[in-house]
Amino acid sequence: MSELTLFLIRIAYLAILWIFVLSAISVIRSDMFGARVPETARGGGQVPSARKQKGKPAKPRRGSPTHLVVVEGDNVGARAELADAPLLIGRGSDAAIKLDDDYVSTRHARVAASGDEWFVEDLGSTNGTYVGPVRITQPTTIGLGVQVRVGKTILELRK
Repeated sequence: MSELTLFLIRIAYLAILWIFVLSAISVIRSDMFGARVPETARGGGQVPSARKQKGKPAKPRRGSPTHLVVVEGDNVGARAELADAPLLIGRGSDAAIKLDDDYVSTRHARVAASGDEWFVEDLGSTNGTYVGPVRITQPTTIGLGVQVRVGKTILELRK
């Protein structure tokens, strides 16, 4: 083999090696610090008219859910009040429901209201968010008793 061919093979090998190293660093970084979430997904978008009113917060309707609770997994019994919505679910310190589940992302999912309905939204997690047996790819309506699975943890809306 000519010296030029060997030199080009070495350069190609180094390029492939660096691509692998940089992609591994990117994966580790996103696992440690979470994926970047657009400002609109953080709740920085428009505020619903019900939240714009000053003074007392609007009372929930009779029969509507009041909290989100963990019903299966390592954190059984953990709960968050829906009055604090939108609620972040994940392993991160800023999560309303902080889960100790290896299959949950730092910022895994979000539960928010729109009018009288509650929605769950996957925030680009690795293992996905499931409503019942179905993996969701867009904001999905949930109601009382509907099971939402993130990793090995199951959550429900309750009164």
